[in-house]
Amino acid sequence: MRMTILLTLGLMLLFVLLILTACVFLPSASLLSFWPEDIQERLKPRVAGAAMTPKRIAGIVLFLLIGAGMAGIFVLGGIDGIRNHFTYGQFLLRFLVIGVSIKAFDIIGFDWFLMTKTHFFQHFFPETEGCAGWQQFGYNRRQQIRQCILILVSAPVTAAVFWIIGG
Repeated sequence: MRMTILLTLGLMLLFVLLILTACVFLPSASLLSFWPEDIQERLKPRVAGAAMTPKRIAGIVLFLLIGAGMAGIFVLGGIDGIRNHFTYGQFLLRFLVIGVSIKAFDIIGFDWFLMTKTHFFQHFFPETEGCAGWQQFGYNRRQQIRQCILILVSAPVTAAVFWIIGG
């Protein structure tokens, strides 16, 4: 269980780095889709005028590296499980704990705390100061529900893959 906790903490750290990278280096349309409508509208001119600078290229590289690291967390969890002769149930528990923990961290840490209780994002995007969207916790409820369902579907599949590989 200690390894599962370490993997979860590692994934949370990478998630924080992903958010920071997106805010600092990549003002892009894909970033906008995660926020309420009024915030998206205020940021459209900034995103539309964003040139491909060395800073944005560095951001893309960082974004890809962090994404690979996030995938690597699950691979590392699977390899560790194979080494320790995990049963399917142990793999499933590990991947569910990691998935549910990161989703809770996303909802509580980012959607509730950073977005509605601090001015974290307004520091990077001052043109959004005063938008009502910063106080709309739950605006992306459907998206969050879809992601929770994805976790509940992908954890058993990932567990099965590593359980079969570990044979």
